[in-house]
Amino acid sequence: AQQPGTPLSDREYRQFFRSLWVSHRASTACLLRALYGCQNPLVRRLDEYENHGTIPKGPICSALPGTPPFPDFCTFSFYRCTRKRYFIKV
Repeated sequence: AQQPGTPLSDREYRQFFRSLWVSHRASTACLLRALYGCQNPLVRRLDEYENHGTIPKGPICSALPGTPPFPDFCTFSFYRCTRKRYFIKV
């Protein structure tokens, strides 16, 4: 079992994003994030699922080279949405 707050493995990410893999589904999740914010219960459940049950506290470093640390997971997720790079891992 993974530690709470740790990111999903590559296999777990593929499974997590399977339903969102089509870009319009991922962009819909991003729209929910933009409209309702990270405190929305549905958005929080997605964030918790992506991180084994606990949303990590900041700073958050991404696997994207040249990207500075993000102050929190919400900011990181919003970055993925605005750049349309939906499947970047931390």
